[in-house]
Amino acid sequence: MKKALILILTTGMTIGSIYALIHYIGMQSFSFAWILNFLLMASVLTFTETLKSPLTSPYFDTKPWERKGEIYESFGINIYRKVLVLTGWEKLNKKANPIAKNISALTHLYYKTKQSELGHIIILFVVFSFNIFVAFQYGIVKSLWLFILNILLNLYPVLLQRYNRPRIARAISLSKF
Repeated sequence: MKKALILILTTGMTIGSIYALIHYIGMQSFSFAWILNFLLMASVLTFTETLKSPLTSPYFDTKPWERKGEIYESFGINIYRKVLVLTGWEKLNKKANPIAKNISALTHLYYKTKQSELGHIIILFVVFSFNIFVAFQYGIVKSLWLFILNILLNLYPVLLQRYNRPRIARAISLSKF
């Protein structure tokens, strides 16, 4: 019952906040795109933390073509990782989720990559929907901030989680010996 109440309240507050955001800021600005992304991040984080799904879908399994990470490196994932370090995001993230050198910490980190990826995929599609609406309603130029921030704040984090997961899995398998 408590979970259901949290999920209902989160959904209601998110919808209300987005409505207020549209009403007071409009949908064509950088401010709207920035606030929308972080509002959705908070909401989706609340959802994923409340549900604590085991995330066992085959989607999360590493595909053979992903194992070495070359595809993600060709998309500039290493540059993105450096940007995260330069902006301080990596330090903030490590403070919230410290990495210990034991199997349970690695297993928890592995799960967190799945949880983070799921959250960013959900947000990616929601923001993409707003992006399409704004492009048709106000023009493509007015929707550019939504598009750019969606790539930087959602698509690249998904790619980063997919890039990191095989490495964490390898560390887990090595730790078992």
